[in-house]
Formats: sequence, structure tokens, C-alpha cells
Amino acid sequence: MVQTILRLPAVKAETGASRSTIYLRIQQGLWPKPVRLGPRSVGWPTSEVAAINAARISGLPDDEIRALVIKLEATRKNASKAFQGE
Repeated sequence: MVQTILRLPAVKAETGASRSTIYLRIQQGLWPKPVRLGPRSVGWPTSEVAAINAARISGLPDDEIRALVIKLEATRKNASKAFQGE
């Protein structure tokens, strides 16, 4: 499965949120941490952005969105381990 990584301008366009709001939500556990692409660049998998957007649109409360973020980050970590052959 090919996964596209969205940089911050694309994430802002997809969510309608500002940079500061996205990073505040990361601190609050309401948004997944970014994927490091290089020493000075980060991005987010499109599937994670879509999942969080869908949760917000459906009106999920913050505690359920936090649980979703934990699940998304765990899935990302497990996929990384599988890719590395662990």
C-alpha cells in the first residue's frame, strides 16, 4: 500500500487549522505526531489526516479522538517494525 505524506501546508489546507492549532493539538494528544522526513522537514500520512478529519466531522469527543490518535500512532509503529522485519 502506497502512503502519501502531507507536509504542513497541505495538512493546513485539509483541516482548516493553523500551524499553531495543529501543534497545540499534538501537545493535547488530539493529533498524531509528525513523521520525520529529514533534518528540517516533517509530514503526516494522508490516512491519519483523513481519520482525524472524519472523527472531527462525526463529532467525536476529545477523549475518543485521543484514543484514535494512540491507535494511529501504534499502527504506524507496528508497520515500521514489520517493514524492518522485526
